[in-house]
Amino acid sequence: MDKIISVDLSTSTSPLVQEVRGKDWIEYGDSTGEWKNLYPQFLIDLYYSSSITAAIINATAEMINGEDLVISDEEDRNEEARVKLQNFINNANSNETLHEVLKKVAFDFKLQGAFALNIVWSKDRTQIAEVYHIPVEKIRCERPDEFGKTRAYYVSGDWTNTRSNKPYRVPAFNVNDRTSPNQILYTGLYSPNMNAYHTPDYVAANNWALVDQRVAEFHLSNISNGFSGSFMISFANGVPTQEERFQIEQSLTDKFTGADNAGKFVLTFSDDKTRTPEITAITPSDLDKQYLALQELLVQNILTGHRVTSPILMGIKSDSGLGNNADELNSAANFYSNTVVKPFQQHILKVLRKIFTVNNMDMPVRFEQLKPITTRFTNQDLAAVMTQDEIREELGLAPLSVDVEVKEDLTKMSEYTVLETFLDTLEDIPDDWELIEEDIVDGEHEEFNFEEALNVIANEKLELASTGTARPNARSSQDGLNKSDNDFFKVRYVYAKDNFLSQSGETRDFCRIMTNAKKIYRKEDIIQMGSQAVNKGWGPKGNSATYSIWFWKGGGNCHHFWSRRIYKTSLRGAKSDITSSQLIGYTKAKSEGFTAERNNNKVAKAPKTMPNNGFINK
Repeated sequence: MDKIISVDLSTSTSPLVQEVRGKDWIEYGDSTGEWKNLYPQFLIDLYYSSSITAAIINATAEMINGEDLVISDEEDRNEEARVKLQNFINNANSNETLHEVLKKVAFDFKLQGAFALNIVWSKDRTQIAEVYHIPVEKIRCERPDEFGKTRAYYVSGDWTNTRSNKPYRVPAFNVNDRTSPNQILYTGLYSPNMNAYHTPDYVAANNWALVDQRVAEFHLSNISNGFSGSFMISFANGVPTQEERFQIEQSLTDKFTGADNAGKFVLTFSDDKTRTPEITAITPSDLDKQYLALQELLVQNILTGHRVTSPILMGIKSDSGLGNNADELNSAANFYSNTVVKPFQQHILKVLRKIFTVNNMDMPVRFEQLKPITTRFTNQDLAAVMTQDEIREELGLAPLSVDVEVKEDLTKMSEYTVLETFLDTLEDIPDDWELIEEDIVDGEHEEFNFEEALNVIANEKLELASTGTARPNARSSQDGLNKSDNDFFKVRYVYAKDNFLSQSGETRDFCRIMTNAKKIYRKEDIIQMGSQAVNKGWGPKGNSATYSIWFWKGGGNCHHFWSRRIYKTSLRGAKSDITSSQLIGYTKAKSEGFTAERNNNKVAKAPKTMPNNGFINK
C-alpha cells in the first residue's frame, strides 16, 4: 500500500461567510486557501475560464438591461417631475447615462448575485446629484451593529493585498443621514443562509463550470506538450530504494497530475539491465467518445443551474435538438423572461424608485425589452398580416414616404376634405426668412386681444395686415419689432409630436394629414381652424363638428402639440417670405429686444398628457 499515492483534486465552490476577529469587515469566501475573502474574484475567474458560463451571463445581462430605460405613461403625470426624471436618465453622472450605468449593474447582478451603486449627494444634501456603478468584487460589508444592520461598507481596489490597497469606509445609503457626500447602496436577491452577502442564482452549477474550465485546460496542455495522450517510460537500470521511489513518486505527483500536466509522461524502473528504456502509450480506449459525453453532460448541468431550457437563447449551439423547434424556442424564451429576467429587472426598478423619490421625480419606469428572435413566423406569414411600414419598423428602418390614401368612406372623405382644403390655402415655408427659435410655449390665452396687439404694432410704425388671412407670410398679432426698430420678428407654429410619448405611426387621420402637410401657421390660422369641421367628433359631447384646435389639437389621447418658431428679417424685408435659414435661438432674439408673448400652457401640451387624457367631456 505504500506504493499507492492518493491525489486529491476536489475543489470547494461554496462561499463561506464569516466574521474574522480583528477585522472591521466580514470576509466573503473560504476561511483558508486560495479563495479566502475572494469569492467574488472566484466568480470572475470562472466567468473568464468557462465559455458556457460566460455566454449565459452575457446574454442574460443584455436581456435584463434591454434596449433602453423609458418612463411609463400615466394619466395624471407631473410634467415637472417627468422633465426632471428624463434629465436624470440622460445624465446619471458626468460621463454616463442611467442606461449605461444599469448595463454594468445588470452584469454584476447576474454574475455576482448583487450590485452596488455609489450615491453622490448635492452640496446642500437635498438631492442625489450623481449615481455611479461600483464593482461588487471591490466591496466588503462592515460588521453589523447591535441591531444586525449594516451601517457601512469597505472598498478596496485589490482585496488580495490590503496593505497596498487599504480599504476605506463608506457609509451605507441612508436618506435620513446625509452627512457623507458619498454613500453605497448594496443589494441583491435573497440568498438562503446568508446574512451580509448575496450569492448568484447559479451557484449550484459552479462545480460543472469548473469541469468546463478543467477540460479546456486539459486540451490546451495536450496541444502545448506535443502529446496526443499520456505515456509510460520504463528504465532498466535498477530499482531504487523505497525512500528514493517515494521521493520520485512525490515529485511526479507534484509535476504531472492535474489538467496543466496533460500529455506529460510517467517513469518506471526495473532491475533488468538487459532491457532498454521503452515508451508505452497508455491512452484509454474511446477517449474521444468519453470527452464528447462529458462535454454534453457539463453543458446540460450548467444550463440547468441557470434555468435555461434552450441553449439557443444563450447563443449556444446544440446538436441534441433541445429547443430547436419554434414552439419550444418560444416557450423557452417566455419561461426565461418571466422566471429569471423580470425578477432581476423588478428588483433594479425598485431600487431606482428609492433614488427617484429622494429627488421628487418618482414616476414609473420600465426596461424596454429586446425584441425576441424566433422562427415562429416566416417572412410570408409576416407579410400577410403586417404592412410594409410595420415590417420596416420591426427592422428598425424608417417608414416609406407615401401620400395620404384616398378614403373610400364618403363620410370620412367629406370630413377630412375640409381639413385638406384648409391646409391647401396655406403657403409653404419661403426661402428668405431666418428661423430664430422653435420651442415649447406656455402661458398665453386663446382669448387674446388682437385689436390691442395690432394697435401696439401700429404704434411701432408697422404696416398692418388682416388677421383673417390664412397665410404664414401674412402679419400676425404675435409679430413685432425689437427695441431698436431694426429687425422684424415673425412667430409661427408647427404641428409636432411629443417625444416623451410613443413614436409609432400616426393612427388618426387628422394627425396624419397635419403631419404630412408640413405647414407652418400663425396663431390666427390655428384659431380659424377651430371654426371649421376639420376633425369632427372630438369636440364637447363627442359629436361636435368644431372645437379649439389651438388647445386640443387632434382630440383626446392625441400625442401632438404646437411647437413655436420665431423668424427674423431686417425691417426693410419685413414683407419678405419666411426661410428656415433665418432660424436663430430665442435667447438671442430676446437679447436683441424681442420677447415672444406667452401662450396658455395647453398650447404646448399633447392632449395625452392633460387631465383625462385630453377628453373634453370626460
